[in-house]
Amino acid sequence: MIEAIEPVATGLRHVSLMQGYKVYGAHLGPFKTPARESDPYFMPPEFMHDQQAFLTARQLGKEWTWSAIRPSVVTGFALGNPMNLAMVIAVYAAVSKQLGLPLRFPGKPGAYDALLEVTDAGLLARATVWAATDERCANQAFNINNGDLFRWSELWPRIAGYFELDVAPPLPLSLTTVMADKEPLWDAMVAEHGLAPHGYQEVSSWGFGDFVFSWDYDMFADGSKARRFGFHEFVDTGAMFLEIFEDFRRRRIIP
Repeated sequence: MIEAIEPVATGLRHVSLMQGYKVYGAHLGPFKTPARESDPYFMPPEFMHDQQAFLTARQLGKEWTWSAIRPSVVTGFALGNPMNLAMVIAVYAAVSKQLGLPLRFPGKPGAYDALLEVTDAGLLARATVWAATDERCANQAFNINNGDLFRWSELWPRIAGYFELDVAPPLPLSLTTVMADKEPLWDAMVAEHGLAPHGYQEVSSWGFGDFVFSWDYDMFADGSKARRFGFHEFVDTGAMFLEIFEDFRRRRIIP
């Protein structure tokens, strides 16, 4: 992409590279936490490492700069997104309520008590603009997260309360499997509750839910570098999830 754009974009000033905690091997299993931007790479292949190395080499002697933005799990509104954790939880809770079930954490037992963090989509957008426009951030990588940590064991009852559901003990369930036959039920819910006419596939990210709920190890990074460079925004994660669910309801995505 940069090879095509650079020759014609004479006013090019900055390239933002969107990465994630895969840079630290978070998707492979337990990794060093808190992860820091200065942590060494692991054995290749890893395309995020290759992309940053390419940009670093390409930028030498150029007027434009780059930044590498590293969020945790990004949360916000999106339809048809295969990596939408908030939608996973909201639809799972709505279906549980429709079936008269309590809200049961479906992940690995250890995942219920691991330390986690997420990144609000709005916060991520503002941080990306900041890193692209503040000259202090030229050619730097930044972890961008909400700034707080949580455990599902603490947050799950709060989520259940929002949906007016009881909480049952965790039970490992493959959402990909148990939610595979729920499309007729979802279609009936759309009709019954007057929801917006979005198909089941648009609100399904079950594979990603299984992935996130399998993390029976800590998943967080040090966000202090961004603060040292001047980005001081933060988001309360518990309040963020509830606000996202409210947004889903305003949009008539969930009942």
